[in-house]
Amino acid sequence: MPDALWKHTAVELAALIREREVSSREVVEAHLDRIAEVNGQVNAVTLVLAESALAGADAADRSQSSGPLHGVPFTIKENIDCVGSPTTQGIPALAEAMPPSDAPVVERMKRAGAIPLARTNLPELGGRLDTDNPLRGRTFNPWNPRLTPGGSSGGEAAALATGMSPIGLGNDILGSLRNPAYCCGITSLKPSAGRIPCVLSMGVDAGMAVQAMLVEGPMARSVADLRLGLSVLAGRDVRDPRSVDAPLEGPEPEVRRAALVTEIPGFALPQVTVAEIRRAGEVLAAGGWSVEEVEAPELDRVNEVWSYVMAADMDEQSLQDQESLITPQLAGVFRQLSNRTASAPSNSEVHAERSRLSRVWSEFFAAYPVAIGPTWTCLPWPIDSDLDPETGVDTTLGTAHFISPANVLGLPSVALATGVADGLPTGVQVYADRWREDLCLAAAEQIEAECSMPTPIDPIPPGN
Repeated sequence: MPDALWKHTAVELAALIREREVSSREVVEAHLDRIAEVNGQVNAVTLVLAESALAGADAADRSQSSGPLHGVPFTIKENIDCVGSPTTQGIPALAEAMPPSDAPVVERMKRAGAIPLARTNLPELGGRLDTDNPLRGRTFNPWNPRLTPGGSSGGEAAALATGMSPIGLGNDILGSLRNPAYCCGITSLKPSAGRIPCVLSMGVDAGMAVQAMLVEGPMARSVADLRLGLSVLAGRDVRDPRSVDAPLEGPEPEVRRAALVTEIPGFALPQVTVAEIRRAGEVLAAGGWSVEEVEAPELDRVNEVWSYVMAADMDEQSLQDQESLITPQLAGVFRQLSNRTASAPSNSEVHAERSRLSRVWSEFFAAYPVAIGPTWTCLPWPIDSDLDPETGVDTTLGTAHFISPANVLGLPSVALATGVADGLPTGVQVYADRWREDLCLAAAEQIEAECSMPTPIDPIPPGN
């Protein structure tokens, strides 16, 4: 039997189980033991589903099913419905909010043979680029507990980075899949809007921002796992009218040209980030791509439009409703964001601008089918920096300046870990045009093959 099953990827574990080299129970037990060993140091897992996971593993071992994730455990962010566990959103008011049915993404993972193992932490209402809440407490970055693990899927990323889970589910409205992937040294896929059905907790209908920009997607430690996760999760579900059935593969680009975004006006990208982008470009060039350093289109305007779309859901009543549920610090951040967009254009003007920007970026991708750039414009910052009453909003929006195009324009993006520098993970972000996840994944896989990541790692405990 292979040693340290918790170190394996989901694809590897599925193959081991399928070939009867290990049992699903052994795999689940290995991950439960790993949770018991390290979760106390990072607080990534909020609720362990040990009894049902072991029962599911035993059932998988008795079954002849050939689902692509048969017998493999997975973890689920605590704002995604999973029957038998509360969808807390990280707030005390929802501590016992038990969903009547699984979210489509959970349902599809189960259908593929995967077994729910645990729930993972997030900030209140998923509203931060850090992960802490008054119900479950803080998640610590396993590389450096003084720095943010990212948010809002920070618990999921920390669990993956430390081997507590091989694959998991998160969501993304301003990088919540990609922010923690960058901070914790894993990989994630933000899919095209509509590719994977996104249904809010217990069927609650969403406002404009969520309908326009929120997606759900897979998180893992390898691009192969993201590819498998996408194949399992994609497709139409009537509970999400925006969701569609669309081919997972498109035609080969007429021109194999990749854009390298090494400069973002107004921001001094970390030298290590620029070096990783250029190294990724060298890998693609060696694989037959022509590579050119260019400027991404109208990033300032894209970020303005993200703020305008979010502001559409931030009227006085909604702010008051949120303030009754969350801490005053986060409420203050929401107020600051709302105040910044007090003179926002009309909704029709905002969506007209989104449409125009979508065309601009589609033209960009016609010239450069793949774009490689930073995930964050900065290195991971000290915990709670985003709550500073003077600079918190600037920290959040500035950090995510190259994150927002995926949400505003519905684009796919892979956040890819590429190495370690000065004790912290490094990485790049891989963009392509809408519905071209295949190009993102292919480029990311090519880059990944030439990069070495040590995850899963043993976490550095808080106080060290």
